[in-house]
Amino acid sequence: MKRILLVDDEKRMLDLLELYLVPHGYVVHKVRSGAEGLEELRTYSYDLVLLDIMMKDMDGMETCRRIRTFSKVPIIMLTAKDQKEDVIQGLKTGADDYITKPFDEEILIARIEALLRREHPQSSIEINGLEWNSDTYELHFGSEEIPLTPKEFQLLGLLLRRPNHVYDRNDLLDLVWGIQSDTDGRTIDSHVRHIREKIRRSGFPINDHLKTVWGVGYKWIN
Repeated sequence: MKRILLVDDEKRMLDLLELYLVPHGYVVHKVRSGAEGLEELRTYSYDLVLLDIMMKDMDGMETCRRIRTFSKVPIIMLTAKDQKEDVIQGLKTGADDYITKPFDEEILIARIEALLRREHPQSSIEINGLEWNSDTYELHFGSEEIPLTPKEFQLLGLLLRRPNHVYDRNDLLDLVWGIQSDTDGRTIDSHVRHIREKIRRSGFPINDHLKTVWGVGYKWIN
C-alpha cells in the first residue's frame, strides 16, 4: 500500500483528505505543522506528501524547500491560492504538482495516481492486440507500429491506465501539458481526433474504446 503524509494545520481538511484517500487503498498519516511534517519524513518513508501552503509558523513553501534538502518524495501542494505567481513559486520551491481548494475528489485522486505512476510507472499496457509501451515510447497493433506525437502518446497512456474514468478536458490539459500551460480544451479535442485517426487506420476498433463524454471530456473502455 502507498503511504501518504498529509500536512495541514486545519483538522477539518486533514479529516476530509483522509476520507477521500483511505477508500482508494492509501495509508495516510496526518500532521498539523510543517515542523511535524519534516520530522515524519526524516523518520519514516512515504510515497507522497500532500502539503498545504497557508500554515502558521512555517508555511508550505518553506516546508517544501526544507524537504527538498534531504528528500525527493513527490509533493502536491494544496492551497486556496490560485494566482499564477503562487503556482510558479510553489513549483520552483520543489513541488511536483499544485491543486487549489476547493478541489474535486476525483481530480485529487487522478493527480496522485499520475504522480505515483511517474515514480513507479506501468511500462506496458495491452488491449486486444493494441500495445502501449512507455519504455520504448511505441504504440503497436499487432506487428504494425502506430506513430504518435509525444503528447498524443502521453494522452493515450493516461486514458489507458484508468479505464472507464471520465477525464475532463481541463484535467487532461493539467496532467499532460502541465498546470502552467496556456493551451485550451480545443487542443485536447484535436489530439484525440488525431489519435483516433491514426489507430483506426491500423484496423483497431478505436471507436469501441475511446469514447467522448459530451460536455465533459473523454474516457477509455476496455
